[in-house]
Amino acid sequence: MEKTRLRKSQFALSAMMLLVAICAGCSRPRKYQLQGEVVAKNVLTSEITVKHGDIPGFMSAMVMPYRVKDPAVVQEVQAGDKIAADVMIGKDPSDYWLEDIRITDRSARVTGQPAAAPRMLMPGERVFDAARNTALINTALINQDGRTIHLADFAGKALLVTFIYTRCPMPDFCPRLSAEFARIHKELKKESGDYGKTHLLTISFDPKYDTPAVLRKYGLRYLEGDASGFSHWDFTSTNADDMGRLAQAFGLEYGGKDDQITHSMSIVLIAPDGTVAKYWSTDWTWEEVMKTMQNVAHGSATQ
Repeated sequence: MEKTRLRKSQFALSAMMLLVAICAGCSRPRKYQLQGEVVAKNVLTSEITVKHGDIPGFMSAMVMPYRVKDPAVVQEVQAGDKIAADVMIGKDPSDYWLEDIRITDRSARVTGQPAAAPRMLMPGERVFDAARNTALINTALINQDGRTIHLADFAGKALLVTFIYTRCPMPDFCPRLSAEFARIHKELKKESGDYGKTHLLTISFDPKYDTPAVLRKYGLRYLEGDASGFSHWDFTSTNADDMGRLAQAFGLEYGGKDDQITHSMSIVLIAPDGTVAKYWSTDWTWEEVMKTMQNVAHGSATQ
């Protein structure tokens, strides 16, 4: 009888240890092997854009930006470098980054390029004058109704801006941005005080395809078919030259050819006085962005 109890106790202990081990394993990041070429880097956001082959179990061949936790690595790698690295995926599939980055070939390294990202406006710097006397960025944007608008048109409101293209095939990039903006729009609509003091702006960097008609159809999808939502959320595009100026000002990197566009993720919050309040890139939640936007709209400092 004692031996039976002992065996049962040992079995229970073993099962418990196995369960703990399994649970611990569930919380560990998944790891995949990547080999590819560095296309670009952004020192300010600690990201590198990599053109890589198929990653079995994760994704097909792609060009996309990855977060790098070690800033020294971002400083070291240059466009043209061939690398090998570990892609780490957290519990949330949208949380991914590169670790153990090794440069395997420097022979194609691009020389004569600046190590840092293009000059971008920092928090506190002015995008436009709230009184509209001056505008550092006076880009004309064409919205879903074919109307020309400017960033300065939203002086006095907290303006949340992001960049997408409607044909984007990556669910964790443009579709995620638009879906999370839709959640923010829906929540802000519940409070008239917040709704009137805020505005959402989506800018496409694919103007040849993303015409006003295409943007209207795309926007209605995220507005649940309610066109009245365009009064609070504009979907726009601009010409290539002005898009380049916007990208430089707001820390966006993009490029590509044909139907495939590679780009980083950039969300910028512009305060009612026309200054940059805050940026987000890959690490954010819609709740965090909305709370910050509400605070800025009502005159509170960003967190």
